[in-house]
Amino acid sequence: MIQMQQDVRQYGDMPSRVVVLHGGPGGAGEVEPLARELGNRGHAVLEPFQTCQTVGGQVDELSSHIERFCAPPVTVIGWSWGAWLGCLLAAQRGMLVRRLILVGSGPFEESYASAIRTTKNSRLTKDQRKEISQLRPTEGDPAEVARFIALSDIADTYARDTSQQPFVAFDGAIHAAVWAEAVDMRRNGALLEAVCAIRCPVVAIHGDYDPRPSEGVQIPLRAALPSADFVQLERCGHKPWQETFAKADFYRALEAAIV
Repeated sequence: MIQMQQDVRQYGDMPSRVVVLHGGPGGAGEVEPLARELGNRGHAVLEPFQTCQTVGGQVDELSSHIERFCAPPVTVIGWSWGAWLGCLLAAQRGMLVRRLILVGSGPFEESYASAIRTTKNSRLTKDQRKEISQLRPTEGDPAEVARFIALSDIADTYARDTSQQPFVAFDGAIHAAVWAEAVDMRRNGALLEAVCAIRCPVVAIHGDYDPRPSEGVQIPLRAALPSADFVQLERCGHKPWQETFAKADFYRALEAAIV
């Protein structure tokens, strides 16, 4: 069963007990295949869409979604930007979060971030690099967003399966405002300071082919939360659920962490 609301999608039974957070920021819908598959596997899943243009506003909005549609405390699965948002939620609203799972998180320290663009560019042809530089996905045109994601997937993915790309409603204003604030939080240490305040179990799952270096997640996370677990998936990029060779291992690790 899938229930559609204006600002959320729900899969499986209700109230929801697992929350899957999209990336971007502003990339509503990109985790739809993951949320849907978990629903098919018997989990009661909420896929919320964040619309606020501040980090704090997104935490408040997410808290409201959980209180309205879930039976907290819940398991939060945050992908990409959603991993950071999940950390901030768990740090500030710990009573809502039973456990936190980070998938394809960005590095928690600035020093690990500089190589991401170089790695991504090295995996694209000259023509692909030119094309992606000319796209303007932040303006919200669906065709441009879809093409940008398709090209990004080439750089981010080890071996993509044949699944259909989900529709992503990308909001450039949200992305620009929230990402600038989030990067400042990483740079000034506020992000890791928040991670140190998390009290629930934390598991990070990361592909070895993800351009976002795994050590940029594992090392700072373990320093901040020594009890945190880290799972590295082989032959796996930024979206493990669409990786031909890694998705079975991904879902095994994910379901073990949810339980």
